[in-house]
Amino acid sequence: MVRIKICGITNIDDAIKAALYGAWAVGFVFHKKSPRYVSPSRARKIIEALPPFVTPVGVFVDLSERAVRDICSFARIRTVQFHGQETAVYCKRFSDFKIIKAFRIGDYFPADEIKKYKVDAYLFDAFEKDHPGGTGKTFNWELLKEHPIEKPVILSGGLNPQNIQEALAVARPFAVDVSSGVEASPGIKDPRLIRAFFDSANFKKSE
Repeated sequence: MVRIKICGITNIDDAIKAALYGAWAVGFVFHKKSPRYVSPSRARKIIEALPPFVTPVGVFVDLSERAVRDICSFARIRTVQFHGQETAVYCKRFSDFKIIKAFRIGDYFPADEIKKYKVDAYLFDAFEKDHPGGTGKTFNWELLKEHPIEKPVILSGGLNPQNIQEALAVARPFAVDVSSGVEASPGIKDPRLIRAFFDSANFKKSE
């Protein structure tokens, strides 16, 4: 059963539905330019309503260390996802957190750069200029087969109920991250799409 993170959560109903369908984690975007931005106070209320064993993840884009720590302390978040141009040195300062570092993949795979980051997991998303995430676009998953990663890999970028089976077969990730692929509109999830995504991700084809 693949681990699934539902990102871009902005309300309690969507968070609870994601958890009930089996989400391993839910993501809260603290990047104000994102249509899925959620305030720390709203995020805290949603996190307080989550059932046990669902991990809240704070998603940040090039914020100062103090700002990240203040938000996480207030919202009660212990896992951070850095989705901007954060350096390996910057990430190392958060050794008291679980750290996911996101990399946007275009035509090539920056294996040497990735290895500089001593984090808990890597997330791979599709590259689009001036858009740090949530683009709804995929990248060449074969690149992950060509460049084995020793750390846990989280696959993101354009995943939806129609392509998740192929994505899992090609990339074989530790977990997947979905946002726009299960939305009715940016920041508002569609429970039917969430259910379809989980069903498709966990469907076992007969031999």
